[in-house]
Amino acid sequence: MPDPDEKRHFPALPAVIDLPTMEHEMLQRWQDGKVFERSLERTATGQLWTFYEGPPTANGMPGVHHIEARVFKDVFPRFKTMQGFHVPRQGGWDCHGLPVEVAVEKELGLSGKKDIEAYGVAAFNDRCRESVLRHVDAFEELTSRLGYWVDLDRAYRTMDPAYIESVWWSLKVIFDRGLLVKDYRISPYCPRCETPLSDHEMGQPDVYETVSDPSVTVRFPLVSLPEGAGPLLAGANLLVWTTTPWTLVSNTAVAVHPDEIYTVARKVGDGDTVVVAEKLLARVLGEGWHVIARVTGAELAGARYQPPFGLIDIPDAHVVVTGTFVTTEDGTGLVHMAPAFGADDMAAARTHGLPVVNPIGPDGRFEQSVPMVGGVFFKDADQRLSHDLAERGLLFRSELYDHSYPHCWRCHTPLLYYALPSWFIRTTAIKDQLLAENERTNWQPPNIKHGRYGEWLRNNVDWALSRTRYWGTPLPLWECEQSHLTCVGSLAELSELAGKDLTGLDPHRPFVDEVVIGCRECGGQARRVPEVIDVWYDSGSMPFAQHGAPHRNADEFARAYPAQFICEAIDQTRGWFYSLMAVGTLVFGRSSYENVVCLGLVVDERGRKMSKHLGNVLEPMPLMEDRGADAVRWFFAAAGSPWATRKIGHGALEEIVRKVLLTYWNTVSFLVLYANAAGASGQAWGPAMAADAPPPAARPLLDRWVLSELNAVVADVTTAMESFDTAAAGRRLAAFIDDVSNWYVRRSRRRFWDGPATPDGAAAFATLYQCAETLTRLMAPIVPFLTDYVWAALRTADAPDSVHLASWPAADQDLIDEQLSGQMHLVRRLVELGRSARSAASVQIRQPLPRALVGAAGFADLPPELQAEIATELNVRSLEALSTVGEDLVHHVVKPNFRALGKRFGKATPTVASAITEADAASLAGDLRTAGQATVMVGGEPVTLGADDVIVTQTPREGWTVAADAGETVALEIQITPELRREGLAREVIRLVQDARRSDGLDVSDRITLWWRAAGPELAEALAEHGPLIASEVLAVDFRAGLPDGAAGQGAGEAAADDGGGIGEPPAVRDGPPGQPTARPAAG
Repeated sequence: MPDPDEKRHFPALPAVIDLPTMEHEMLQRWQDGKVFERSLERTATGQLWTFYEGPPTANGMPGVHHIEARVFKDVFPRFKTMQGFHVPRQGGWDCHGLPVEVAVEKELGLSGKKDIEAYGVAAFNDRCRESVLRHVDAFEELTSRLGYWVDLDRAYRTMDPAYIESVWWSLKVIFDRGLLVKDYRISPYCPRCETPLSDHEMGQPDVYETVSDPSVTVRFPLVSLPEGAGPLLAGANLLVWTTTPWTLVSNTAVAVHPDEIYTVARKVGDGDTVVVAEKLLARVLGEGWHVIARVTGAELAGARYQPPFGLIDIPDAHVVVTGTFVTTEDGTGLVHMAPAFGADDMAAARTHGLPVVNPIGPDGRFEQSVPMVGGVFFKDADQRLSHDLAERGLLFRSELYDHSYPHCWRCHTPLLYYALPSWFIRTTAIKDQLLAENERTNWQPPNIKHGRYGEWLRNNVDWALSRTRYWGTPLPLWECEQSHLTCVGSLAELSELAGKDLTGLDPHRPFVDEVVIGCRECGGQARRVPEVIDVWYDSGSMPFAQHGAPHRNADEFARAYPAQFICEAIDQTRGWFYSLMAVGTLVFGRSSYENVVCLGLVVDERGRKMSKHLGNVLEPMPLMEDRGADAVRWFFAAAGSPWATRKIGHGALEEIVRKVLLTYWNTVSFLVLYANAAGASGQAWGPAMAADAPPPAARPLLDRWVLSELNAVVADVTTAMESFDTAAAGRRLAAFIDDVSNWYVRRSRRRFWDGPATPDGAAAFATLYQCAETLTRLMAPIVPFLTDYVWAALRTADAPDSVHLASWPAADQDLIDEQLSGQMHLVRRLVELGRSARSAASVQIRQPLPRALVGAAGFADLPPELQAEIATELNVRSLEALSTVGEDLVHHVVKPNFRALGKRFGKATPTVASAITEADAASLAGDLRTAGQATVMVGGEPVTLGADDVIVTQTPREGWTVAADAGETVALEIQITPELRREGLAREVIRLVQDARRSDGLDVSDRITLWWRAAGPELAEALAEHGPLIASEVLAVDFRAGLPDGAAGQGAGEAAADDGGGIGEPPAVRDGPPGQPTARPAAG
C-alpha cells in the first residue's frame, strides 16, 4: 500500500476487493513478518492460557468438517492473545489405531491377522507409519489457508518414542493404584479386526446401523418339571424369542423373571401347548388359544428342556433359571441364554454355575467341527439354522425384524458380544471423581454437561484398554510363568530390567516383544503381554505426552496443565473429551481441561450427510478459494448456532460476504475515501486530528448514539467471547456493522462531505474512525484476513503493524447511554414503518411529502434532533403526533393474537380473546400506541395486554397511507402539491447525475460543469427553481440551461419528462441519449 502524503493520510483502498486474492496477500505478509511468532513473543510474560489441539490422523485427505473445529481452535487463542495472555499452540498427529491398520490392509491386499503375520509385523507397521503421515502436507496447507495459527514445526506424534514413554509412565501410575486389571468379560468384539472395542468406542457415530434380521420364536420342549409343578405343564413348549438365531447353537439356559406370571396356553383343535408371559399372551399367540394354567417364574425355575440344537456338547445345561433382567416389553418373556455372547447371560451363568461354551472362533466363524454351520460367518448362519428349526417343527414364528445392530466403527463389520480375557482400567472406581470433575467443567453448549456427557459418566463402565493388534502403543506389562506382572514406565526402566541399554529401542511391536526381563518377584523370565492399547488412551494422554513428561519437560507440562480450552465436534463427547478427562483424573486427580466447546456436525444445505455418492461433497480448499477463508470462518463461528448441525453451502457463504464482510469493507472504504478527499479543499483527515474534534459529550446526538452502541458492543462481544459463545458475538457484530453502515454513515453523509473543518465534520470523522478501528479489533479473531488488511490502512504510525499484535478493546462505560439507545431504536422502527407506508402507496422516497403523523409510546419524549432524523429520513415537511388530528384518520380493527395469548393465558385464552374482540378497537389501539399496553375486562377483572397480544389493522382515509406494528403507527399525507412535486423532480435529476458521475469514474471531490435542457415545462421549472440544490449535491461549478459548445445531436443534453412530467430512468452518461443532463469535469 502506498505511503500517505500531505493530501492523503490513509492509503487508498480499492473500490472492489477480491477477498481470496487479498487473503493470499495477507498469508504472505504474515509469513514474511513472522506475525504469529511475534504475537507469542509479545505476550511471553503474560499469564499462560493453555489450549490443547486434538490430533487428527493424516492417513486421509482433509474434508470440510476439518475446518469447523480449526476455526474455533484459532478464534479463541487469537482473542486471548489480544487480551495479553500467552497462548502457545502446539499441533499434533494421531498416528496409531485400527483405522490405520484397516486402511493399510486394504492397500496391501491383506485380510485379517493371519495375513498380517505372514507379511511380517515389522514390515506391516512400517507401512502404517508411512501412511499416517501421507497427507500431512494437505492438512498443513488447509491449516495455513484457513489462517489457523498453530505450531506444526514442533508437532507431537503419538507414535514417537518419547510420546509412548509418557503413555507407559501414566499406565504404570494406574497399575500401581491397582486400577489396571485383567478380567474375563463380555466385550463388543470385531471379528474382522479380531479385537475388542471399548465402551466409549461404542459411543462413536455410525456404530449402530439399522438392519433387518430374522426374528424367530422357537419351541423348547419341556422334558422334566421342577418339584411341585402342576401336571398341565407336562408336554408343554417354552416359547423363546431371539433376533440372533446363530446364538441358539450355544444355548445353555432359559431365563424367566421370578415375579412375572406365565401362562400355559393350549391351542384350540390340535392340543399344542406353550408357555408364555401373561402380559404378552395376546401379542404372541393371537386368537384361538385358551389358558389352562398360570405359574410364576419362580415356579418354573429348575425345569429342563430339549435344546433347539444338539450340534455341540454342553453338559449340565438346558435348565430354566430366574433373572431380574428379564422384561416383558417385547419377545415372549422367556430369554434364551448363551453366556459366551451376552453380559447378562454371563452374569446369570456365574450365579447359577452354568457352563460357558463358545463355538465361534476369533474370526467370527463357527469352528469347523460344528455340524451344519462349521466355517460359516456367524451372521450368515441365521438362515440355515432357521430352516432346520422349521423342518423339525420347532419354529413357531419367523419374520424380519428391523433394529439397530452395532458395527465396527473402523471397518463396519457386524460386532459380536464375545467372552474373552482383556485388560481393563477400573474407571468405575473413580466414577464419583469423574462426576465431580464434570461439575467444575464449563460446557458449551451447557446442556451437554448433564445431558449427553453427564449421562455417559453416570453409566460409566470399566475401560476395555487392550487390543489384540499390531500398530499401537504396546501395553507395557511383562508377565512371568508364575503370572507375576511388571509394569514398565520408560525405556530407561526397561533397560535396567533387561540388563542392557534399550533407550534407543523402537517401542513398537515386534521389537518390544523380543525384550525379556527378569521378574522382580520370582526372578523368572517375563515376557511382554501381546496386546497394544486403545488409541483413545493415546490421544487422552496428549496433555503430558506432547511434552514427553515427566521424563522430559516436566516443568513446562506442569505450568500448562490443565487446559483452559479444548474444542471438537459432538461425536468426540464419548471419545476424546472422555479420554482426556478420564486419563487426567486417573493420573493427576484432575480433569485435563476447564472449558470445552462441543460443535455440531457438518451437512450440506439440504441437511444431508456429505458423500461422494450424493455428489454433495464440498472440498475445503476450493471452497475457501471461491468465497474466501474469512467467509468460511464466519459461517462456522457466527452464522447460526455452532452446536447445532451446520448446513454449509455456497448460498450461505455468499450471504455472509454480502451482508457482513463487504458491508464492513464498504464502511471503511467510505471513511478512507472522504478522509482523503478532504485534502482537495484543505488537509486530508487523519487519526491524529481526532484530538481536534469535540469531546464525545459535545458531539451531535447521532455521534453520541453510535459511540454508545460501540462501547456496548465491546462489552457484549467480550462477554460472549469469554463465555465461548461466538454465535452471540457474531450476532452483535453483524448488527453493529449494519448500524454503522445503514444508519450512522447514511445519516451523516452531508457532514463527511462538508469535511473536517467544522466541529460537526471533525466529530463525524473522529467518531467513524473510532468505530472502524475498534470494530476491526473486535472482528479480528473471527475474520483475521480482512481485518488485518484494513488495519494496515487505518493504523496510526505508533500502532502495531498487525491487528493481531494489537490489544483487545475495553468498553468505556461512561459513553454507554441506554436511554439514547432505546430512543434511537424507536426512531429506526418508525422510519421503517414510514418506508413501509410509502411502499404501500407506491410513493418513492425522493418525493417530498407534506407531513407524517406518528403514534408510538415514547415519541413525545424524543429530542428535536431525533425527531428531525425521522422527518429527514421520511422526506416529509413536518412531523406531528398522531393524537393531534384525532382518531378519525384511520379505521381500526383489533384481533386477538392466539399464539401469544395461548402462552400467557392457557385455557383462559378464548375468554380473553372474546374480550379483545368486544373492546373498542380505536381506544385499545390508542392505548397500545401511547402507553405500550392496554386493559380489557375479563370476568369483571382487568387484564393487561401487550402489543404482541393483539393484531391491529388500520385502513387509512383518502389522501393518507398508514403502516403500524406492535402498537406503533406512522401515517403519511400523500397529497402532493406542485411545489413538492418539483422538488421531487429535482431530487430525481440529482440521482441521475450522481449515476453519471459513478459511471464516468469521477472521484468524489471532482467538480463538474452541468448543462441541461428539459422536454417539458414542469421539469424546466423544477431545474430552474432547484438549480442551487442540484449544483451543490453533484459538485457542479456551473449549472446552466442549453448545450455545451460543439454539442450536436437531437435532444443531446436534455432532462426528459414523461407524460406526467416525471424523470426518465436510463443511466446518465457524459454525452448521453436524449433526455439526459450532460456532465463534464470542470477545468482544473
